[in-house]
Amino acid sequence: MNLEKIRQMTDAELENELKKMKTELFNLRFQHVTGQLENPIKLRGVRRDIARVKTVIREKEIAAESSIS
Repeated sequence: MNLEKIRQMTDAELENELKKMKTELFNLRFQHVTGQLENPIKLRGVRRDIARVKTVIREKEIAAESSIS
């Protein structure tokens, strides 16, 4: 997922996207264990996308805290 697209999302959209990605990661892990996963590199990509979304969420939290003070 593109970082610019992630940064333009609202907080609710970010939370929904994070939940969706975690579900996708669970399903990919399950496929990997059962030997049905065709592209194991997709696991790495989903984990990185989750990290990107979490980073943007944290950046927004820090920006909100600094604007209050």
